[in-house]
Amino acid sequence: MTRTIAALLASAALGAGMAHADSHVSAPTPAATAEMRTLDGTIVGTATLTPGTDGVVVHLSVEGLEPGAKGVHLHAVAECDPATEFKSAGGHIGDSDSTHGLLHPEGPHAGDLPNLYVGADGKGEMQAFTARVALSETPDGMLDSDGASLMIHASGDDHFTQPGGTTGARLACGAFQPTS
Repeated sequence: MTRTIAALLASAALGAGMAHADSHVSAPTPAATAEMRTLDGTIVGTATLTPGTDGVVVHLSVEGLEPGAKGVHLHAVAECDPATEFKSAGGHIGDSDSTHGLLHPEGPHAGDLPNLYVGADGKGEMQAFTARVALSETPDGMLDSDGASLMIHASGDDHFTQPGGTTGARLACGAFQPTS
């Protein structure tokens, strides 16, 4: 739980722009990107994965979505087939290893992330650090042989309810592709 709280605090610091920037050190290049598409194929944003010390920074930027909180999860497969309503992306990364929810005492899944908040203008942005996944060939690896995807759900995640936190339908999906 302490690790989860630290990850949430780090996420809040990054999101609030409080991270220290050293002007002579260049920022790391994202290791993977994903175009976020709705079921009808409309591109609504992009997501990136950037390696960090002992984890990954997930950045998501969207526009054209309904205002409000949206659940966001890392899914186990890099496939976003609209014919399956994005079920081709599989479940959350690590869903067989733990219980869903950043606030659940037996959670979280490795793929659980904070909510995305979309404003009245249809735009939203989220940046979060997670130490529960890696980019490498590990059981929770984002760039392993079947890849990974990012899913935006129609409703906010309560970070507790099983199996997926009251997030509703799969609204938009993006399959991560390595940048190099």
